[in-house]
Amino acid sequence: MDECRHTSDIKDVTPSALGCEECLKSGSWWVHLRLCRTCGHVGCCDDSPNRHATKHFHATSHPVIEGYDPPEGWAWCYVDEVFIDLGDRTTPQNGPIPKFVEFFAPAKVAEHVDGGLMT
Repeated sequence: MDECRHTSDIKDVTPSALGCEECLKSGSWWVHLRLCRTCGHVGCCDDSPNRHATKHFHATSHPVIEGYDPPEGWAWCYVDEVFIDLGDRTTPQNGPIPKFVEFFAPAKVAEHVDGGLMT
């Protein structure tokens, strides 16, 4: 069984935003959110056009992210490429997290899907 060597690095963090930090600033959209369990950065998943959570990992080497919209009970270690069961260590939300892709950018989603970039 694969194990994560970074579980001791998982911290209780305060989320940095109520959505992907960079997407909120740029007006872009996301599919799902990921929370860095080292510093609290909130970024978008790899199914989102900008993949800010993975970009954050490459910029910082912070190894573990949590599925965060809503907290899903799992984490992913980029270094060891394994899922981690967080049990009762999920991060509570600071407030309602919008599903940006559904509520704020339906035209953008349709354009993205119709353009063949998303199936």
